[in-house]
Amino acid sequence: MPLTVNSTPASTTPPSTASTQGPSQLGQQDFLKLLMAQLSNQDPTAPADSQAFVAQLAQFAQVESLTTMSSQLNTMVVAQASANQLSTAALVGKQVAYSSNTVHLVSGQTTTVNASLSGNASSVSAVIKDGSGRTVRTVRVGASASGPISIPWDGRDDAGNALGDGDYTVSVVASDSAGKPVTVSTSGSGLVSGVSFADGVPELLVNGGKVKLADVTEIRQPTP
Repeated sequence: MPLTVNSTPASTTPPSTASTQGPSQLGQQDFLKLLMAQLSNQDPTAPADSQAFVAQLAQFAQVESLTTMSSQLNTMVVAQASANQLSTAALVGKQVAYSSNTVHLVSGQTTTVNASLSGNASSVSAVIKDGSGRTVRTVRVGASASGPISIPWDGRDDAGNALGDGDYTVSVVASDSAGKPVTVSTSGSGLVSGVSFADGVPELLVNGGKVKLADVTEIRQPTP
């Protein structure tokens, strides 16, 4: 009786390979480990070329120097940021003027629109808009001489209704006796009540709003 052998092919499963991902950049310790591994595994009968070895040492020294420099720069940045915060905090309680085309209305109180005319004007008007861009009030001043002017606003619209608290955009338009436009720059002023570091950059708290230091044009002691 012939012998029959049934052969079933064994299932072959490829070995799983665990993929590891190292750091994207080599640090000082990694470079030193690679250099020591190279020295430990070199062929005694054919040592590493001296020029290549010196070049690798120079690279290692450069990496160490850059690491030290980066650490020192980080320390300087932190120290400078702390100094800026302290110097900015010293402005609390000071009266400041700053470039701005907005006014902050609080509890319907009268606020002032500050502007500066580049020349004499026969007609000056302040157009005030709310957050949606809708014109809520037009304050007509009339003729004004060249220089700074103050335009009071009682916080009401053209119909006499009290407006809500918030920021309002102001556009001051002026023209001379010949009807030609006069250049106008608007600004705000107020007492610094505090300093905000919420956005990573020091900002002054003035009239319920935030003012960037770059927009400050004048700092003075408050008037008694």
